[in-house]
Amino acid sequence: MSPTCGELRGGDAGAAVTLMGWAFRRRDHGGLIFVDLRDREGVTQCVFNPATGAEAHAAAGRVRGEYVLAVRGTVQARPPGTANPQLPTGEIEVAVGEVRILNESKPLPFHLEEGVEVDEAVRLRYRYLDLRRPRLLRNFLLRDRVYQAVRASLHAAGFVEVETPFLTRSTPEGARDFLVPSRLARGHFYALPQSPQLFKQILMVAGLERYFQIVRCFRDEDLRRDRQPEFTQIDIETAFLDRDDFLPIVEGMIVEVFQAVRGIALPRPFPRLGWDEARARYGSDKPDLRFGLELADCSDLFRDAAFEVFAQAVHAGGVVKALRVPGAGGLSRRDLDGLVEEAKGSGARGMVWVRLAEGGPQASVALFRGDSALTRELAARLGAQPGDLLLLVADAFPLAAEVLGRLRAGLAARLGLIPADLFRPCWVLDFPLLEWSEEEKRWQAMHHPFTAPRDEDVELLWSEPGRVRAKAYDLVLNGQEIGGGSIRIHERRLQQRMFEVLGIGETEARAKFGFLLEALEYGAPPHGGIALGLDRLVAILAGTDSIRDVIAFPKTQKGTCPLTEAPAPVSPAQLAELGLRVEAEEE
Repeated sequence: MSPTCGELRGGDAGAAVTLMGWAFRRRDHGGLIFVDLRDREGVTQCVFNPATGAEAHAAAGRVRGEYVLAVRGTVQARPPGTANPQLPTGEIEVAVGEVRILNESKPLPFHLEEGVEVDEAVRLRYRYLDLRRPRLLRNFLLRDRVYQAVRASLHAAGFVEVETPFLTRSTPEGARDFLVPSRLARGHFYALPQSPQLFKQILMVAGLERYFQIVRCFRDEDLRRDRQPEFTQIDIETAFLDRDDFLPIVEGMIVEVFQAVRGIALPRPFPRLGWDEARARYGSDKPDLRFGLELADCSDLFRDAAFEVFAQAVHAGGVVKALRVPGAGGLSRRDLDGLVEEAKGSGARGMVWVRLAEGGPQASVALFRGDSALTRELAARLGAQPGDLLLLVADAFPLAAEVLGRLRAGLAARLGLIPADLFRPCWVLDFPLLEWSEEEKRWQAMHHPFTAPRDEDVELLWSEPGRVRAKAYDLVLNGQEIGGGSIRIHERRLQQRMFEVLGIGETEARAKFGFLLEALEYGAPPHGGIALGLDRLVAILAGTDSIRDVIAFPKTQKGTCPLTEAPAPVSPAQLAELGLRVEAEEE
């Protein structure tokens, strides 16, 4: 019998077994030596007794942490009072009669036990050791279950898994491409795909109707904690389905993933919020619905108020947004000053705070102190009670909402208002199709150039592009965007107009997207889809803030791999074969 190190139970007592794994812990009790043997599935205690296995006991005396062992012995119940309820195998131990040391290990650069904090640079340098740590190992077993659940759900819904190329041509999709020089066509380059966007649309033209792929994507952009130059997407595309037909399919997949991986039943249907509504209520187009703290518009209260700063903002077309924080009136003056600085750091010119104390309101502005009619009216509008804190920002709508949205999220975390292990997905819909770039003085696609406008807004694309709404949708989970997609443009004329609005001329469009434009002329069906960030989804399911904890070999924020020391120079011969040379940087 050759079980895993996490498999044996009390009912296996008396069985002869062979176990293999790593020596996780070793304890020498004078006569008996105990080694906790660990593999991917768990830990089994092995006991070496000189009276019953002198040779094995002597070998165990040489064992150190992370030695690789093979042991043979007999399963026995642990003596009374020594069972370990924290381990699934805690009722038993293996009395070892024979042991082989398959390999030794140098002393480790860090401990592998739970709860030991290790600098991330060291962890990534020795990633093969880091991945042995129980928390990291659990993350990757969870990630594997996510893969299985995604594939099972989509196959059951009639989807076909199709691979698309990694070596393709460079197209403008928002970030820089990673370029790959061609040896056979010197001076020409492939690009690694930022997404399979064009290929999955062509697969719809080809008649596959329902496609998916768990795919690697590449973007050469400045990195943050939640970004990697290479990442994994769940890519989905369908034909003949409009938005309201497609979104329930994605919901079903997410529900099945949560049920299979965490045993959590997410309620359906997921809430749907318009883009403007999400920003108005939560100050973000990635709203966290696990807690309340909704923003309120109080502009009408200040239109003719004596507080000129707010009145002027309203008359200039701005708004006064307010946030009520229940029970936060006890925050210190230092804390409140810190919130004001946070607001300024987010772009606000200032922020007013009002504490509703039993002895009367206290505020950063004299107008709101005492028993003023304006303060009473404001409190009534917000449903505020004594002990609450009110925060107010007056500015243009996007800025005022965003500032309070950031404070909303920060205060919820600081005050413990976010329930543990709660997951609240929602859809955000009706994004603008375009956004104006002041820097470049032109329209840019808010999602990508292939997103379709809403049917009722199509003609505005010729007259008032800024008013056009998109058939776009984002899936948001606990305040983080985990997916985005749209119904696509499937007619050549409309796609050509979209390129024109974006400043992509006919020659450039033909050069970069000619194969797509041509495909749209050969019976392209209505189609649309979504790309979901698998790394982010797994991180949320695993309860970690960093996607590096769920990627086997991640890069640092500088885009380097401490394990392999990539990127690295290549030989002059390799460069010459590609017709390239590297210019020395000027000092």
